[in-house]
Amino acid sequence: MHRVTITLDDALMAELDAIIAARGYQNRSEAIRDLARAGIRDAAESAEKKDPCVAALVYVYDHAARQLSKRLTNAYHAHHELSLASLHVHLDEDTCLEVTVLRGTSGEVQHFGEHVIAERGVRHGKIVRLPIEDTGGTHGDAHSRGHHHHHHGEAARKPARRQRQAPRPARASRSK
Repeated sequence: MHRVTITLDDALMAELDAIIAARGYQNRSEAIRDLARAGIRDAAESAEKKDPCVAALVYVYDHAARQLSKRLTNAYHAHHELSLASLHVHLDEDTCLEVTVLRGTSGEVQHFGEHVIAERGVRHGKIVRLPIEDTGGTHGDAHSRGHHHHHHGEAARKPARRQRQAPRPARASRSK
């Protein structure tokens, strides 16, 4: 067995202690070993997948962290083909939330998301991946060709009823 020293901020340590108490671990080492095993299992499962997916990359970060905004911008530009859209929210004076929709192979998306979450200044992060069918085109092709259809229940299949319009009042004629 190896001894490892790590540094955790107070908030993360409090969260870890809460998990230890809730699950009944005998000590912190047991809890950290279990959490590390679960993380390694998740990483191994996602790294092997070549299937196409969409994902939401959600993270909270300190916008004033040194060069973080620049590093994040560079990462997104280097992987521009993965990023479809982003939402940026100011939570307080120092903290921002970002939600980015990604599309690519499961491995590419997972790797990019982990890279973003690992940046110094990113406090919390999560990647939620969903499998999709690969249609062979890019994300904008169906929309730009006009061949994109949505069917949302029975109402979408029925033609819309025309509403009756009230008769217009007759116009008064002007005499000269």
